[in-house]
Amino acid sequence: MARNGSCCPPMDLLRSEEMNLVQLIVPVESAHDSISYLGQLGLLQFKDLNADKSPFQRTYANQAGSFFSLARSDAAAHQREIEETSYVGEGSMDSPLLLEQEMLTEPSKQARLGFISGLVPKAKAIQFERILFRATRGNMFLKQSAVEQPVTDPVSGEKVSGRLAELQSTVDAGIRHRDNVLTTIGYQFEQWNLLVRTEKAVYNTLNMLSIDVTRKCLVAEGWCPVFAKNQVQDALHRATVDSNSQVGTIFQVLYTKEAPPTYFRTNKFTTAFQEIVDAYGVAKYQEANPGVFTIVTFPFLFAVMFGDWGHGICLLLASLWLIFRERKLGSQKLGDIMEMAFGGRYVIFMMAIFSIYCGLIYNEFFSVPFNIFGPSAYACRDSSCRDAYSTGLIKVREAYPFGVDPVWHGSRTELPFLNSLKMKLSILLGVTQMNLGIIMSYFNANFFHNPLNIWYQFVPQIIFLNSLFGYLSLLIIIKWCTGSQADLYHVMIYMFLSPTDELGENKLFWGQRNVQMMLLLLALVAVPWMLLPRPLLLKRQHDQRLQGRAYGILASSDADSFDMDHDLDSEHEEFDFSEIFVHQMIHTIEFVLGAVSNTASYLRLWALSLAHAELSTVFYEKVLLLAWGYNNIFILIIGFIVFAFATIGVLLVMETLSAFLHALRLHWVEFQNKFYEGDGYKFQPFSFAFLVDEDD
Repeated sequence: MARNGSCCPPMDLLRSEEMNLVQLIVPVESAHDSISYLGQLGLLQFKDLNADKSPFQRTYANQAGSFFSLARSDAAAHQREIEETSYVGEGSMDSPLLLEQEMLTEPSKQARLGFISGLVPKAKAIQFERILFRATRGNMFLKQSAVEQPVTDPVSGEKVSGRLAELQSTVDAGIRHRDNVLTTIGYQFEQWNLLVRTEKAVYNTLNMLSIDVTRKCLVAEGWCPVFAKNQVQDALHRATVDSNSQVGTIFQVLYTKEAPPTYFRTNKFTTAFQEIVDAYGVAKYQEANPGVFTIVTFPFLFAVMFGDWGHGICLLLASLWLIFRERKLGSQKLGDIMEMAFGGRYVIFMMAIFSIYCGLIYNEFFSVPFNIFGPSAYACRDSSCRDAYSTGLIKVREAYPFGVDPVWHGSRTELPFLNSLKMKLSILLGVTQMNLGIIMSYFNANFFHNPLNIWYQFVPQIIFLNSLFGYLSLLIIIKWCTGSQADLYHVMIYMFLSPTDELGENKLFWGQRNVQMMLLLLALVAVPWMLLPRPLLLKRQHDQRLQGRAYGILASSDADSFDMDHDLDSEHEEFDFSEIFVHQMIHTIEFVLGAVSNTASYLRLWALSLAHAELSTVFYEKVLLLAWGYNNIFILIIGFIVFAFATIGVLLVMETLSAFLHALRLHWVEFQNKFYEGDGYKFQPFSFAFLVDEDD
């Protein structure tokens, strides 16, 4: 069934999941099992009801402390084992000498030098001397001599060699037993460690619950998604049955004005895109989520700056390698950079797909054009024109069916043509995405039933942006379609300076001057439309609300009147008209100036695309082709190696990172600030899965 009775199915990523504040009354005998089962489910975020108590004053402080000690001892034992392993056969050079230790200790505790004598097998004499030297750091004197006669124990009279053999066999048996025991423990250590951490997490969560005055039940509060209520109740019922409790857990929904946490159900594909949005700020509860559009717009804007289908194929191969080996790589400890690349493997995959698409449009394969979709639409007028001058070309067939005609590459007009094309594309893409952001502000205002934001924020903003830059986008499209030679810079500048003058040769359609005057008037009207009505209407609504409460006081008792007066005064203090007006003025100025600066900011799509294409051309022509011209296999191999390292290091690493950061900025600043507040907080349920992830 569709959410909120709508005819359309819900989009899980567009709005966060509906949340309920729930209260659990748990019997003491089933409390541990209940928390354990809820931890396995991982769909309930507990609130700390004992925030005013110290950790030692909580109900289960002793149990939590014991498991904390166990976890700490396990970690210390593991660290000690590592240190002992690394110490075998090698002493620390930072440890003090024996003489230094003697001087640092108190006189009463100073050790006196002595001697010790004994027997060592001749085969191990050199190893024994080395160990002594390292253990004492050279502060010892060793004198050894070979024993020719059999040694006899002066006490028992037995031969020492036989006794030593017996002791050696005993020691060997003990070592073998120790190794077997430690091997058995090693297989179960991770399981025991996880069990200790799990129990510690359970008791830490139990300490967040408040205990009833009868000390027979615990009271818990937390946030739970609406879809998970039945699952939570089933887990609580299983805990009651398994603990043989005579009383079940009471589950009830509480009604509150507190802002719920934000929870999006993501998968391994959408998680990375949602993290890009959350890095800017977590969405407010039920606020429109930019992550839905980021899945497509982010890799597309990246590809506009990175468009080369040869480089896109390299990125695609790298991302496919990460995706196909994700199960193996996910269970390993990776470095910081590799961990980041692995986490964004699906983002890289989408960026590679769109880079191939934009590269086919630009017709660039490592800066080399190909006639993939058919022959060029142009041919030389005579044999002397070659490919150096586009003026010497004539059109002999229909336009190239897809992307840029390969004849432009290498011509003298290549740079002006591609500059004009990519600059205009950048403006079109920027105005489109900014309009999408403003439209999303309408859906937010409509969802939260805020008509003031619709009529006095969305409407003037959409009018102002499209009166200026929407009109510029329309002129670009008309110029492309008609082949006009009109100067759009001149049209936009004199639209403000001399709106009544004739356009002359810059006229693109009939009635253009009247349209420009009307659009300029609408843009001027939209500014006070954004600035003035909203603060005044908010003040009017506040005054009416106060007046309605004042009438209600007459029919109330004295105590109620005092409470209502107190509420009225506190609410009156909270509403500050000057603060709201200043905030609205700042918002208006920011939008008006931002409409200009944000549109100019999208020109980075053109600049980075040009830089990427020129760098690729330089590496191809000045390295690879230059080496090819020497007709020397040795120079060719060196040239190819330099070309490969330059392509990988500069174009596939540095340029990828640069385009990624610029696409990130365009989404955070130019797109999301039109509608996205991002002042919420994440839903962080109590889940044992987080313990496993931390351990990994």
